[in-house]
Amino acid sequence: MAEQELLTSAKLAEKIGVSAGKVAKYLREQGIQPDVTKGRCGYYGAQAIAKVEQALKPR
Repeated sequence: MAEQELLTSAKLAEKIGVSAGKVAKYLREQGIQPDVTKGRCGYYGAQAIAKVEQALKPR
């Protein structure tokens, strides 16, 4: 089975080209919880990544 891509909010922001603050604010406002938490870092899976990209990706 292929390993699912997991990204922190900062890496997700870097990937789509917006600020980490915008991503963090969007995740908080939408109530999106991390799929995996390691220590204090939350890692988001494909579903959350797709939602954030669709909402925040510059056109």
